Amino acid sequence: QVQLVESGGGLVQPGGSLRLSCAASGRTFSRYVMGWFRQAPGKEREFVAAIRWSGTYYSDSVKGRFTISRDNAKNTVSLEMNSLIPEDTAAYYCAAGLGVATYKGGYDYWGQGTQVTVSS
Repeated sequence: QVQLVESGGGLVQPGGSLRLSCAASGRTFSRYVMGWFRQAPGKEREFVAAIRWSGTYYSDSVKGRFTISRDNAKNTVSLEMNSLIPEDTAAYYCAAGLGVATYKGGYDYWGQGTQVTVSS
């Protein structure tokens, strides 16, 4: 069992930056693929970024602006978000799983989400 708690969301102006963090419980954190997904009102939850031992993955919409990283010693995963645009506004969810990194069905554990609002 893995429990995930996100933090770091908030209101930011277009062009600004935010850093999301996700703290995970459990002793086998390093074996999991860790991902970030987001969901805007009225839309499906979509893949944002993921990290596993072999590398990182990003959606086309955030590539070059967002960076995912993890610290296995601290059981944390972070998402550095730069050059934010209003279209990035959504609830952001941290997830852990052993399946396909870019597919929400590949994740077994989800956090409660943290809201990111990009607006002037």
